[in-house]
Parts: sequence; C-alpha cells; structure tokens
Amino acid sequence: LKFFYCYSCGYRKVFEDYANIIRQKYPEISITGSNYDPPGIHMLIARALGLLKMVVIISILSGINLFNKFGIETPSWWTWCTENKIWSCMMIFFMTNALEGHFISTGAFEILLNDIPVWSKLETGRIPQPPELFQIIDNHMLLDDPMEPMKPGFFKIKN
Repeated sequence: LKFFYCYSCGYRKVFEDYANIIRQKYPEISITGSNYDPPGIHMLIARALGLLKMVVIISILSGINLFNKFGIETPSWWTWCTENKIWSCMMIFFMTNALEGHFISTGAFEILLNDIPVWSKLETGRIPQPPELFQIIDNHMLLDDPMEPMKPGFFKIKN
C-alpha cells in the first residue's frame, strides 16, 4: 500500500494516522508514504523564486545595486528597500515564501494498492474516511485471493 501526499498541505500527519490504523487491522500489509511532487514547471518556478529571493535579500543587506551593474537607472522602490532593510527583507521573504508554497502545494493524497490507484484526492476532492479505506482494501484483497476449481465452470473462493 503506497501513499503519496502533499507535504506542504500537512497531509503527512494524516498519512501517519492512516498507516497506524491500517497496520492494526492489516498487519501483513506493507505501507509506504512519500511526497507527491508538483509538476516539473511548478517545482522549477519555486526553486527559481527561492534563489531570486536570496539574491535580492543579500543585495539589499550588502547595499549592492544590481541596477547600476546592468546600466539601468535605480528605481525608487529599490532605494526604499535599501533604506528600510529590515522591513523590505521581511516583506520579500514572506511574499516569496507564499508564492513558493503556492507552486509546491499539490493538495494530493493518493493511495495505491499493488501499484493500482484506489483513491485520489485530486479527483474526488476529499480524503477517504477510514471505513471507506478498509472497504477498498477488503475488496482488493478479496479480488486478489486465488480461486480453487470445484466443478468445470465453477470456482470456490479460498479462505
């Protein structure tokens, strides 16, 4: 049983709770969980924002004027940032963190049993309740049980 969840959404705790509940009822099932990575372009944008954030904050704190280096006239907002270092760095830090979180957040809570998707929060819009998950697992375990032939054309389910 594999879980893929949105770490930034706080679903790791939900995974751990579900894993404990499932281990109690089905001790024979192996359970793994990992982060559901966002689409490639979103991850790239989030990393670029993080890098840009550090460059801008270091430039403000050290007093480096990047605009003069590129032969561009210094904008008034940059002058304000260098005069108000603490406020501007805090504002840049929190605004870019919010944007990074937006791009990294997937909202996913996906469940796979024997590499077959059995639940998708991205499709249903919600996380399954424990009884629903137990029913899904029971149904898949019932389908995975081998059949024993009785008479030609008939089968008996092994218990």
